[in-house]
Parts: sequence; structure tokens; C-alpha cells
Amino acid sequence: MVNVNGRITDEREAVVPVFDHGFLYGEGVYETLRTYNGRPFLLDRHLRRLRTSAGMIALRVPLTDDEFDARIATTAEAAAGRFGAADWYIRILLTRGVGDLGYDPAACPAPSVVVIVRPFEPPPPEAYDEGVTVALVSVMRNHPGALNPLIKSNNLLNNVLAMQEAVTRGAFEGVMRNHRGELAECTTANIFIVRKQVVMTPPLDAGLLAGITREFLFEVAAEEGIAARDAILTDTDLFEADEAFLTSTTRELVPIVRVDDEVIGDGKPGPVTRALLAAFRARARALTED
Repeated sequence: MVNVNGRITDEREAVVPVFDHGFLYGEGVYETLRTYNGRPFLLDRHLRRLRTSAGMIALRVPLTDDEFDARIATTAEAAAGRFGAADWYIRILLTRGVGDLGYDPAACPAPSVVVIVRPFEPPPPEAYDEGVTVALVSVMRNHPGALNPLIKSNNLLNNVLAMQEAVTRGAFEGVMRNHRGELAECTTANIFIVRKQVVMTPPLDAGLLAGITREFLFEVAAEEGIAARDAILTDTDLFEADEAFLTSTTRELVPIVRVDDEVIGDGKPGPVTRALLAAFRARARALTED
């Protein structure tokens, strides 16, 4: 079910005008989240990041957090009427809105808000049980001085091109480097390695999105007594890691067991990754219980 500026329809009837600058120029930001126990997980953090992204492109956010929450709830209620009780995938899109052709933001008097709710479909169990293969792709992550990856922008062409390359190579995800040749992130996820029981992930100034799951994982690791920190990482660090995994809102932690033709560690999900995944899921469900 889709809520476009307060009007809820199914996906076939949902309409965004072609003169919306989100469609014309990719001027917009978004957030993706999911529910546990039927409740949006870390919604406050996602809305915080939405506002940060919007501020970086001088885009006004027309709703309060409570109003966003209400729109999600009414859209989820409509989805439940169609699909029955379920956990949900939720996507919030905020665009510059409808206006004249041209780049002047003053041409768009009112931002557009779209909320999409559909039944949540997790990755297959074997992704967690057996791990996945990723590809180091040739597409470089956006330079922060050109289009800052900290903006969770609706304009995802950089990510799309990288993922297309990964898919053609039979990979689950693509790993992108920054302009210095350091590891940055995956096309839709943050990347972590484990070496000697220490969890490491590229720092934000490597040019990547500040993942909500990335942030939450540091808290989970601290609770579990697992050392976790930012670190500048290279291809060699990834190939020589004991373990590796990726994180995202809709996939939690997915073990990486192969990068292109190179096996990571012993070629199966490692103990630190498994422990963090179990702790992550337990805490997520505890935080969304009534």
C-alpha cells in the first residue's frame, strides 16, 4: 500500500506527478525501515537521518516525527487489511515536490511525502547459514565533494551501476571503494571485517552512509563485550580477514564468505558474526515488544 501526501492506495493506483522534482531531477531523500513484532524498528533514528539528509539538500521536512509515525501506522493498517497481519517493509520518500522545470528550489512550494508499506521478505535462510559472495566492483563511490554519500538520496545511480556490475558477476552484493582506493561500503549496506576477534568497519569520512544498523551494531557489540571500531580498510584487509559481514536495515547481518574468487576465513560464517547476529535479533525483538 502506498500513501502519497496522505492518500492511500494500492501500488497500481499510486501516482506522483511527472513534474515532481524527485522524478525530474532526483531531488529527494528517503529512509527504509522494517518492523519487528509489527512495530517500526528504530524509527526515531531513521527520522533523524531523514532530517539530516534533507538539511544537506536544503529540503524542508513538512511533518513532525509524530505525523510521520501516524502516516506509517495508517498505511500499515491499510496493508494489514489487504495482506493480513505481518511484519512490514517501510519506505519513506521525501521529495522537493511539484514545480516548474528548472533547478530553483523556490519553484516547488510544497514537498511530497510518500510512504510505502509491503510485507517484509527477509533474505533466504541460507544467506545466514552458509554466507554469501560479494564482488569488488570497479564503480567508485561518490566523492563527498561531488555528492556526499552521507545524504541518503533518492538519486541512487551510483549504487545501481555498482550493483548491476555485482549481479552480472553472480554476487550477492558489490563492495565499493572510495576515491583513495579504500573500502567504503556495499551498494546497499555497510561492510565489516573481523580480525583477531576485533570488528572493524570503514569510518564515515571514507565516504559512506551512516547506517542505522551500523550504529546499532556498535551498541550491540559493546553489550556483548566484543571490540568494535572504525578503521581505514583496503582490499588486503578484506582478503586477509578472519570473518566479514555486511549490515543493513532489511538484512540485519549477513556473513560474507567469499570475495570474488577469494575465500574469507574458513569459508563459512564465523563465531563473532554469528554471535552478533543472534544478539542483534534478540535486542531488536526486545525493543519492539509491548
